[in-house]
Amino acid sequence: MDTPATDPMCPCVVRVRRRRRDGPGVWTLELEAHPDAPNGFEAGQFNMVTAFGVGEVPISFSGDPAHPERIVHTIRAVGPVSSALTRLGPGASLAIRGPLGTGWPMGEAPGRDVVLVAGGLGLAPLRPAIYRLLAERARYGHITLLYGTRSPKDILFRRELYAWRKRGDIAVEVTVDHAVEPWHGHVGVVTGLIGPARFDPRRTLALVCGPEIMMRFAAEALAAAGLAHEAIYLSLERNMKCGNGLCGHCQLGGHLICRDGPVLRYDGLREALRVREL
Repeated sequence: MDTPATDPMCPCVVRVRRRRRDGPGVWTLELEAHPDAPNGFEAGQFNMVTAFGVGEVPISFSGDPAHPERIVHTIRAVGPVSSALTRLGPGASLAIRGPLGTGWPMGEAPGRDVVLVAGGLGLAPLRPAIYRLLAERARYGHITLLYGTRSPKDILFRRELYAWRKRGDIAVEVTVDHAVEPWHGHVGVVTGLIGPARFDPRRTLALVCGPEIMMRFAAEALAAAGLAHEAIYLSLERNMKCGNGLCGHCQLGGHLICRDGPVLRYDGLREALRVREL
């Protein structure tokens, strides 16, 4: 008996449509949609992506949820699988299974201020949420994007950041850890942008994605600014292997990140994130 293509353990073979370099070692792949795959995804979800002959890794969606026919993943070459994926050009084949995991709580955002805090490649999983917020802009209060990365050359989606800032209805602030080239923006960690940001902590929803230590400090800074822990959401990426909560590789405290996350509320993560090397 054939396994249905919608089975989360059954990959679909797709081809690369376009490939674009978005930073040092970072490439964005646009893939064709498979006719038998689930239609659509939620901002914050991920696919398990296979480079044939190499392996499989979890990659968050970085495209627009309003266009499910365009499957978009932004990938940094950091290991054998991700490196192999970033080398694939138009027409090359790979496999995906998903969408998997929990998404950003977009249903809680209408009528509230929204603060998005991104570190490094963490801007990619937040990008679908930004598309959603801007497509329905009148439904939300102040929208603020705070983005930090290592250096000016590492800034992702430069044209979009510029276009978003130019709109005038979303505040966009970018900071870098260090700047050896001409740079007229902020220098310092992204948590330093939280204090001056404009939002009402009593009615704000915060979405945070980046390196785990950055997210811990960002969540603490948001809480210190007055946000309730229940209003802060983090997207975690542990060592996922199966994507369905079967293998246990991605366990964090009582959570299996691939099944219960990757997007989880800070009040349920706070104590686990404080444990060194957990």
